[in-house]
Amino acid sequence: MEIRIPRVVIAATQSGSGKTTLVTGILAALRERGLRVQAYKIGPDYIDPGYHALASGRPAHNLDTWLVPEDRLREIFVRTAQDADIAVIEGVMGLYDGGRKGVSSTAQVAKLLDAPVLLTIDAKSMGASAAAMALGFREYDRDLRLAGVLLNRLGSATHEKMIAEALSALDIAVYGAVRRDEGLQMPERHLGLLPTTENEERGIVTKIAKAVAAQVDLDSILNLAKNAEPLDFTGGQGRKAAAGKRSCRIAVARDEAFSFYYPESLQVLEQCGAEIVTFSPLRDEELPKAEGLILGGGFPEMFAERLSGNDSMRASIREAAEQGMPMYAECGGFMYLMRELVDFEGKRYPMAGVFPACAQMQKKLQMVGYVEAELLQNTVLGSRGTRFRGHEFHFSTEQADDASVEARAFAFTRMRNHARYAAGYAAKNVLGSYLHLHFAGCPKAAKHFVEMCRGKACLKPMDESW
Repeated sequence: MEIRIPRVVIAATQSGSGKTTLVTGILAALRERGLRVQAYKIGPDYIDPGYHALASGRPAHNLDTWLVPEDRLREIFVRTAQDADIAVIEGVMGLYDGGRKGVSSTAQVAKLLDAPVLLTIDAKSMGASAAAMALGFREYDRDLRLAGVLLNRLGSATHEKMIAEALSALDIAVYGAVRRDEGLQMPERHLGLLPTTENEERGIVTKIAKAVAAQVDLDSILNLAKNAEPLDFTGGQGRKAAAGKRSCRIAVARDEAFSFYYPESLQVLEQCGAEIVTFSPLRDEELPKAEGLILGGGFPEMFAERLSGNDSMRASIREAAEQGMPMYAECGGFMYLMRELVDFEGKRYPMAGVFPACAQMQKKLQMVGYVEAELLQNTVLGSRGTRFRGHEFHFSTEQADDASVEARAFAFTRMRNHARYAAGYAAKNVLGSYLHLHFAGCPKAAKHFVEMCRGKACLKPMDESW
């Protein structure tokens, strides 16, 4: 069947062009008009969607064709956007950048969703060359519908006119021309933008929205989105959460230190029958009553002293692990389950002590990219040999106390260079690594974890097909 969903993709020539700021402003400005605005972020990003949700008033979703199969991605998009007046999709990096062979690039997702694209160009220190750049991006892939551009960081009216005239000669429309304003920048640190859970300057969203409303042609963007072709969708209305009594409770760490979760990923656990209860490793004294535990990614390094000082919570988690509670930890959560964490200044902080390793912060990014992960043993996510598609992004390194092969949980293969290496730990019913997963892309792993929490897991090899 055909479904009409007004939609537009906001892309960029490269990272750092200001597209997140513009998208946040567009979302907030459209919401201010009383519109229902649904936001999306292409790629495995956790922080940008936080600002999207803050601006739109609705949970933001990720669209990633490596983590989630294309048909499932389309189903998620249709189900979450069909009641919205407009869907605004922020791209990742440059328009054609992604994994190997352009997997999960902005261009790939835009074509998958048959959505028009607006290209953000950082025009600082650039004149007519901006038009040449836009022309190159348009001609690179004519199957992509590049509808126009958003000019960002302009210096003056003269600067704007110079570029606009060059673009007009190429029949490339300008949908916005935003002046350079250092006051519109959102706070950053080593992994990018400061998460909304820590950013107390919430007024920056209102400030950005006001600037965007005055300098971006929102009416033209709405018209462009409304004229997007109907989506041919045969996947139904999507999965619904399991009805009736939940079969188990899963405690999910959620506070300033641990905030990296895909909303749809947690919903998959609920669809498998789990009740999600949140808690704070920073503030709570012990785990809530639950049969399982998930520790997502985040910034434990920025809260190491507080996490370490919460002795009762660390003891509660360690005792639960010893008693066999199923636990799954990703990246920041993995670091928290280690013996200790060494911060950027070299200070050492005791952590939960479940895994025999130390998390050592480094000055440079250690790994970013897509990986394929193969389980080396039976775990809470599945049986030995099961493969997952995931993502790594971390500044820390793991200093193992015991490098025995038997304790290793995964064999990771980097998609960029096919390097293969052992990673993570599995002990009793606890599994942790630097891997980030999306359960919408591996629902059988979510089901296996829920079954483990219920005490009814099957140890037969899982079907590795998607």
